[in-house]
Amino acid sequence: MTEWLYQLAPSPTLLLLIVLLVALCESLAVIGLLVPGVVLLTATASLAGHQHLSLPLLLAAAFVGAVIGDGLSFWLGHRQRERVHRLWPFTRHPEWLARGIMFFKRYGDFSILIGRFVGPVRPIVPMVAGMLNMPAWRFAAVNIASALLWAPVYLLPGYLLGHSWDKLLALPSSGERWLIALGLMLIILGVGFSWLRHQLGRGGWVYMRLARLSRETPRRRRLWLALSGAHPRNEIPLASLALLVGSLVALCGWTLWVLEHGNPSLPMDRQIRTLLASLTNSWLQTASNIMALIGDMLGIIALTLPWLAWLLFSRRIAAFLHISSALVGGGFANLIFKHLAGRIRPDTPDYLTGSFSYPSAHTSTSIVLIGLAAAFTAEALPAKRRMWVYWGATLACLPMALSRLVLGVHWTSDLIGGALLGLVVCAITRLSYQRFEHRPLTPCPWGWLTVASLALLTTRIIWLPHI
Repeated sequence: MTEWLYQLAPSPTLLLLIVLLVALCESLAVIGLLVPGVVLLTATASLAGHQHLSLPLLLAAAFVGAVIGDGLSFWLGHRQRERVHRLWPFTRHPEWLARGIMFFKRYGDFSILIGRFVGPVRPIVPMVAGMLNMPAWRFAAVNIASALLWAPVYLLPGYLLGHSWDKLLALPSSGERWLIALGLMLIILGVGFSWLRHQLGRGGWVYMRLARLSRETPRRRRLWLALSGAHPRNEIPLASLALLVGSLVALCGWTLWVLEHGNPSLPMDRQIRTLLASLTNSWLQTASNIMALIGDMLGIIALTLPWLAWLLFSRRIAAFLHISSALVGGGFANLIFKHLAGRIRPDTPDYLTGSFSYPSAHTSTSIVLIGLAAAFTAEALPAKRRMWVYWGATLACLPMALSRLVLGVHWTSDLIGGALLGLVVCAITRLSYQRFEHRPLTPCPWGWLTVASLALLTTRIIWLPHI
């Protein structure tokens, strides 16, 4: 199969040209909205890594394309500032331009840097900067600095994947069925959760059907009114209720099954551990070690401290108390489950001595943190866009969970138990939060808070490893 990939791959020179053009188009005004740049860059970077193409050359091609694309957008906005709003597609979608203008006015020069990493405004902000007469020298400085950061962030994951492709393809025959089963399970659960959450929300088919059934008898009507009356928007939070019931039942059943099979593990756990042992390489170990630092207590504090401080000082007390309680309560629940199960880890490094395996605290904590962030974000979005937030949260949680398997400190069943426990905590938190009137979480200085979180997290990773 590797020989087949080599035959399909373009020449190194053509690959560099493709990367440059994709980076340029993705940064170009309007066109960047239509080009699936992330997918194309990841694919070409993977081919480049597979061919062992020079990484500095690859990053340089992406850097040059991004600088030229933003530069052309800036020039267009500067030259056509009076006519931009009359050009297609802004005649049909004036909100695109309005969103870019509002974003630029809110963050100023910093919007060029943030815009590199934010899909909907990425190709609009440089043009808006030209329209609003940002000095060319200042734009050029921010453009170059942001492109230097953007190129490795977008290309390195694909390049590393392609560079390790040979090893990833050399799977033991016994592991193929587990990979297929896990992949199908994740897809089915993800699609099922998205569909069910939409149907149980206000306006969904299931919600509307239940509402109609409630009007058929006086008793049902009184029950429905009582339940919906407890909610500030006269809406029964069916999605959160269903998540709580489903995840709690699954957690209890899964935990009993794990305990019934005793130590050290299930047959599934041992086979998947053997599979992952054959895939272990240096960059996977390094990435997993970084994930371990991000997901422990100090890492979570570093990530959440700026956000919790903002919630507290902006007097959004309900959100502050619920998120804090969810993280602390989830931590205590993990300790209780670990001591009740008393399950031995597959491997116990010094910093985990005395800690049991089931459930995975890293997995449950990441689901609580990312899941609540997704829920609060989705709350402020139109119903049609909420699905993408939850899919993004799911994809963000996967690396944290899988890194525990790569490090060999958890069994696969530990991750499933941790995920279910995290979902239970998320559901309880959302049900409690939805019972109260509360201030909206927007507007929020999310750009500055993100930078502060990443700065604290970087400090924690570099100077405070495993303490």
